[in-house]
Amino acid sequence: MSLPSRINLKRMAAAALAAGVLLGGCSDIYYDRRETIALGGTDAIVSNRVIQTVDPWPRHSENRNLAFNGQRSQTAVERYQHNKVIEPVSVTTSSAGVVAQQAAAAAAAQAIAASAAAPVK
Repeated sequence: MSLPSRINLKRMAAAALAAGVLLGGCSDIYYDRRETIALGGTDAIVSNRVIQTVDPWPRHSENRNLAFNGQRSQTAVERYQHNKVIEPVSVTTSSAGVVAQQAAAAAAAQAIAASAAAPVK
C-alpha cells in the first residue's frame, strides 16, 4: 500500500470509530435494563398519591337513572332488526343535485330489497 492510501484508510477507520462512539450515546439499552416496573417507576410520590385516592370517579358516574326517549329507542331497534337505514340529509346550503342523489339512493335501496332472498325459517 502506498502512503496516501494508508492515510485514507486510517482516516476512514478513525471516522468510523468516532461515528460509533457518538451514535453509541443514542442507544436505548439503558432504558431496557433498568430495575423498575414501568418507565415512570421513579415517581414514587405521584404513584403513592394515586394509590391512596379514596374514590377517583366523579360523583355523577354512579347515577344509573339516565334520561332517554323510549319511542325513539324502540324505533331505532325496529329499524335495526329490519335492516332499514335512514339516509343522511345533505349538509350543504345548495339543493342542486340533492334530488338526484336521493333518487339514486332510493333506486339503489329498491334494487337491494328486490334482490334480497327470503329469510330461512
